[in-house]
Amino acid sequence: MEGEIRYGVIYDPLTKELFTAEKGTGAYLNGNPLRVSSTQSLNSSLLCTGFPYDIRQDLEGNLRHFRGFLMRAQAIRRDGTAALDLCYTAAGRFDGFWEQKLRPWDVAAGSLMVTEAGGTVSDYQGKPFSIYALKSWPATASFMSRCLRCSGKSREYEIYDPSP
Repeated sequence: MEGEIRYGVIYDPLTKELFTAEKGTGAYLNGNPLRVSSTQSLNSSLLCTGFPYDIRQDLEGNLRHFRGFLMRAQAIRRDGTAALDLCYTAAGRFDGFWEQKLRPWDVAAGSLMVTEAGGTVSDYQGKPFSIYALKSWPATASFMSRCLRCSGKSREYEIYDPSP
């Protein structure tokens, strides 16, 4: 199918970790199967994010999401590469990942890693991932897209923890 991501490969030369995925067959790290985190609560999650290169053009918009997750998650890390952040989410090292204004080359392979490891990748409205949309992408084991709800204003979402 056109536009469908079928294979993904990401290599980290510093750690010599090779992440691979094939649609329908799973995701792997150096040949070992990957599984996303089983964390179901935003309050106990370790999240990861990044910031777009043009952060100064919409500083408040970028910081609004960061601040919202920071106040509700256990902790947040910023590593600097969306591709590896998605791999680490697929491996269960992070419980979730989000970033704004990502490009297809940033997320195509990593999004397949997450889904093949049992996670989900969607936009803030819960719509499925598309490499053709220049949006923010939460990636998670399962709970993160439930933590976002529209506040009624355009492009503004409230971040909350729906767990009991």
